[in-house]
Amino acid sequence: MLIGRQRELATLGELTRPAAPGTAVIVRGGSGVGKSALLRRVLHRARVDGHLVLSATADALDTPAEFGVVHQLLEHVAKEELDETVQAAVADFQAPYRAAAALARDDRRVVLGIDDLQWADTASVTWLGRLLRRLDGLPITVVATMGPAVPSGDEHCIGTLLPLFRHRIWLTPLGDAEVGELAEAVLGTEPEPDFVTACRTATGGVPALLHALLRSIRTHGAAPDADTGTDLARYVPAEVGRTVQATLRACGPDAVATAEAAAVLAGPRATAADLIACAAELPQLAVEDSMHTLTATGVMIRAEEGAAFSCPVLSVAVANEVLPSRRQELHARAARFLIDQGAAWDTVVPHLLNAPLGQEWAVDALLRAADEARARGDRATALGCLRRALRETLPDPVRAQALALLGEAELAHCVPSAVHSLRRSLDLAGAPGEQAAAARSLSAALFTLDRYPEGLDVLDHIAERIRPASPVDALRLEIDLVYAQLSSASTAAAAMPRLMAMDLAEAEGTLVQRPLAALLSLRSIMDGGDPADAVAYAQEAMSDGVCPEDDESFVYTAPVLALAAAGRSDLALAHVNASMDAVRVGGSALSSAYLSTLRAGVNYRVGNVVGCEADARAAVESLRGVGAGPTTSHGVAMWSDALVKQGRTEEAEQLFADHGLTGRLNRHWANDFTALVRGRLRMAQGRAREGLADFLHAGARAGARRMSGPAVLPWRSEAALAHAVLGEHEQASALVEDELTLAQAWGIPEFTGVALRALGVITGGSAGAEMLRESIRLLEPSAARFSYAQALADHGALVRRNGLPSAARNWLQQAVNVAEQCGATVVAGFAQEELRAGGFRAESRASHGLEALTRSERRVAELAAEGLTNKEIAARLFVGLRTVEVHLSKAYHKLGISGRAGLAEALAA
Repeated sequence: MLIGRQRELATLGELTRPAAPGTAVIVRGGSGVGKSALLRRVLHRARVDGHLVLSATADALDTPAEFGVVHQLLEHVAKEELDETVQAAVADFQAPYRAAAALARDDRRVVLGIDDLQWADTASVTWLGRLLRRLDGLPITVVATMGPAVPSGDEHCIGTLLPLFRHRIWLTPLGDAEVGELAEAVLGTEPEPDFVTACRTATGGVPALLHALLRSIRTHGAAPDADTGTDLARYVPAEVGRTVQATLRACGPDAVATAEAAAVLAGPRATAADLIACAAELPQLAVEDSMHTLTATGVMIRAEEGAAFSCPVLSVAVANEVLPSRRQELHARAARFLIDQGAAWDTVVPHLLNAPLGQEWAVDALLRAADEARARGDRATALGCLRRALRETLPDPVRAQALALLGEAELAHCVPSAVHSLRRSLDLAGAPGEQAAAARSLSAALFTLDRYPEGLDVLDHIAERIRPASPVDALRLEIDLVYAQLSSASTAAAAMPRLMAMDLAEAEGTLVQRPLAALLSLRSIMDGGDPADAVAYAQEAMSDGVCPEDDESFVYTAPVLALAAAGRSDLALAHVNASMDAVRVGGSALSSAYLSTLRAGVNYRVGNVVGCEADARAAVESLRGVGAGPTTSHGVAMWSDALVKQGRTEEAEQLFADHGLTGRLNRHWANDFTALVRGRLRMAQGRAREGLADFLHAGARAGARRMSGPAVLPWRSEAALAHAVLGEHEQASALVEDELTLAQAWGIPEFTGVALRALGVITGGSAGAEMLRESIRLLEPSAARFSYAQALADHGALVRRNGLPSAARNWLQQAVNVAEQCGATVVAGFAQEELRAGGFRAESRASHGLEALTRSERRVAELAAEGLTNKEIAARLFVGLRTVEVHLSKAYHKLGISGRAGLAEALAA
């Protein structure tokens, strides 16, 4: 099958037609590009046309035989019926012109074909040179092919012969079009473009290799699609390896060892002569000579360091011929060499992972490589190194350390697997500090899987075991234990006495001071607490961030909540963003999800509806990806709340259903908030009685933890509004007045404003309007933008209904503007309807220009203007790539630009 060589075939056809003058053609190209196939086709056509065809194939093994090629050419003449004169002329090897002239006739042409001329013996080359010098006037065409190999005969003789060929044809590798045509012919079906490109890249477009690969793919029954194209190495047939090995052996044993080492060590620096010399145990000069020879044969090509295989298929074919034990030895010596040279760990690791077991030096190298990989955020490499290290015979302390690191790394991929590794680490841990660290990691993984009883038991048991030897480590475990107990309604009461007795002095001057401050910040926002204490404790707790490297723990959720409850959402957001920046390098998926959940919570507090949705979605999807349990409900609830505020109630309902949150909720405290949001969804759906039940349930759950204040969960005002809708005004007034009293006692204006807004709506009339004006006054300077928009809209609506539409207009327009900035579609739509009811046209916030951008759109646009790619922006903000694309598209439209090029100027305007 000759594909992609029609032009060359036509040229040779012209040169072999009967009337053509005597001439010679040399066809050259790399190994396997189809020179022999082209020659065979030309000679076949010449025979069909009635010409006398004499052919020969030179062979490196026959090179010492004098006139070996000439004998092959003329042995065909023996079959001809020749007179004695012609026979004598042919038999005279010293007079090739005489023989050719004797064979030539008017009615036919003599066509000589010589394949692999580079292997021809010197006598035959000399004979051919004499013939080529006297071709004029004779009906003779000589067609020879020559590959890239170093001539095995007289190089000088070959060199003087080449200029005598009047025509030269260079065969280049096949392109995608020819590869596709050949693939369809061999496989019987049209291949996908990605498959075609992969095949061309793998084979270098060399027809011989391509044929062999395609036949193997056909044998395996694989489809010519993109998936097959990404896994072509598995289809490289053994015949290619055997063929290449024959070529290598002809180049000598050093060339074989060099090529095998280069193939096995495939990767960075694999073609460097010094590395191959060490791995193959050869002198470096011998490796360099071998590379020179292999380059001349076309097996290799020149590379920046040494030489590389001319195409991937050759490398795979050679590597497949090497025994597994030999491969391991090559990798081990390569790893040692690279470590001694101070090479980067990502260069060393592939060899470490494939070195044989029992290398004492390898364990330390694997652990160091794992640490380096974790530091740069390469969790997959860290996992590989740690798992490989654990296959060695290790002392218990080293094994415990490796298992602990493995468990931490597995948290980013599969929490159940992490639990198994961390439990084994805890079993082997010796010193109290090691036991405490292992217990905390294991319990955190168990909590993520919602296996609270097991996690609590681990913390309690290890704390008691190490307390006599290390009270500080025991206290650190106790902090996590108390925090975890508070998170479940069934154990919260048991945790209260110890929580109330804790004092920061217990940990002063130790590493336990920060986590204890975090726990005490939570205590400060419980019933009877002090917001000033909450801020002080929270600031101390987060002095090293929300995810401190030396003390990662869920307890640091508490200070974020404490700051928000104390009216300092700005500080909470700053701490979370700073930690997100730190976690981007080396952070796990679990850490990212944890921080995304926290930021979603802060965005919920400040009324950034769109930002809340994006962060909550990212958190839920990340947690689902690592096999986390029902703790994802907090993210689901915030995501649903954002959907409800945008009027997307069907999506919110489906989201709850998909996560099993439409029925009975488990006792984790994340579901206190879930019940509140589900109540809001029910209200939006017109199911007020069910909404009321959810609000009251949320309050009962929060009360069991002494966290029923409005700064933590404003369930009373929500329930009061539900009672009012149901016409139960006495119950509504009692609940909202209770919330107002608690909010005023807490002393943070925004929560008083929220309570007053509900009381104003329930009270109605001029008194209600006055309460709503006071709510607006309190909320305007606060970070609670959504609550502010609600108060503006409710006040404007009440003023209009009180018969003052003109007075209501400004309040309602302001509500539209603030709500649109938040992304709160429902509130904006309500205010617009009220404006229309008052006889006014609702003016939407500017639809173009900087003012039209939402906070999320502006943040994404600013990062894009700084030069970050969409993928980098998604990583920076912990959102999905699609979210970034949507925000940018909207930003371009609003700014009146076509793309990134105009962003910087538009944002600076």
